Amino acid sequence: MLQPVVRRTWAPEGETPIHYSWDRRDRLSVISAISGSAQRGRLGLYFDIHDHNIVTDDFEGFVATLLRGLQRRIILVIDRWQVHRSGAQRLLRRFPRRVQIEWLPAYAPELNPDEQVWKHTKYDDLANYIPDDLRALGRAIHRSIRRSRGQQQLLRSFFQHAKLGL
Repeated sequence: MLQPVVRRTWAPEGETPIHYSWDRRDRLSVISAISGSAQRGRLGLYFDIHDHNIVTDDFEGFVATLLRGLQRRIILVIDRWQVHRSGAQRLLRRFPRRVQIEWLPAYAPELNPDEQVWKHTKYDDLANYIPDDLRALGRAIHRSIRRSRGQQQLLRSFFQHAKLGL
């Protein structure tokens, strides 16, 4: 959202840090996936930014794009959000030999390494950031995730946080 995530900050001694923002409700929706390659031992991070709430068509299109880029069978580990449930049915019909679905337990975001992508982006990289508009917010999100994409140790830490081995 265009409202900042307020975190602790530094300021000169005796000066209270002040961030000026106003009540804005515009938002972007972002979808992401972390991939792992058993042969190469590398993790990948893929994402897409939308100016609307993500719906089943967006999810299906995102996974279809992943399949074009990855060129092999994938195991898709997802939570039980309605968009994922309906999208999973479509994907299984559309790509029966390329997609296998595994479900995370209900109400267990701590088991999903992808949740850490958003925690890192929102609460670390974009903490106290006040964008001028949605375009500026989109650029900041894009920079943050692209930076994370290149940090293998950071991506591995998302799995460690979820207590999942690679």
